[in-house]
Amino acid sequence: MNKLHDKNILITGASQGLGRELALAFAKNGAAGLALAARHLTALQNVRDGVRQIAPATNVLTIEADVSKAKDIERLVATTLDAFAGRLDVLVNNASTIGPSPMPFLLDYPLEDFQNVLHTNLIGPFLLIKQLLPAIIENGGSIINVTSDAGANGYPGWGAYGISKFGLEGMSQTWASELGETGVRVNWVDPGNMNTAMHRAAEPEEDPSEWSDPAAAVDVFVFLASDESKAVTGKRLRAQENWRAEAM
Repeated sequence: MNKLHDKNILITGASQGLGRELALAFAKNGAAGLALAARHLTALQNVRDGVRQIAPATNVLTIEADVSKAKDIERLVATTLDAFAGRLDVLVNNASTIGPSPMPFLLDYPLEDFQNVLHTNLIGPFLLIKQLLPAIIENGGSIINVTSDAGANGYPGWGAYGISKFGLEGMSQTWASELGETGVRVNWVDPGNMNTAMHRAAEPEEDPSEWSDPAAAVDVFVFLASDESKAVTGKRLRAQENWRAEAM
């Protein structure tokens, strides 16, 4: 359980759902440092306490930040690198917003909401990768972007969220291609249908008990964060499918 024993990791959207489960899973696998970022500090601190119960030796910090805001990203980057002495091995771009709920068709989509979704789900990850790349590239690190089935298929009513995930997947492909000779690997993961607050807001008429627990999706992220995935880049992996075969 020490696959990540020397890794410093930043997770955005770490206060609940998948982000919370990733923090706990990375701690169980011996992560050296965890920077947990989200908009709500109290919830983040609860996750931090859970991490400390699992792995008292892990250097864990909580950073209240909204990744839709460039100034918050600058502060997040500076705080993380200062805590980890300038070294970051893994970036998980998990923070995301669904936009208005119930989700309107594009014809009725308010411009301000559309822009906010794109700033959170696409521009935020772009800025984080750009600003953190010098620290990640030094040790040939791993960038993991969280996508969705809505980023590969255009569903009616999924509006700005789906479009932002299409953009995230395209950006991930471009980063992977441009960084191919650097040792930095870029992959993106579709965690599947999970019982999270965001998914319940997106589809309030559905039965969330039919969706998986976010904890069931963490294995592929541990793999991508570890040295086991050193040769894996430019891949779209589905957490609830045969992702090991897809990674090869």
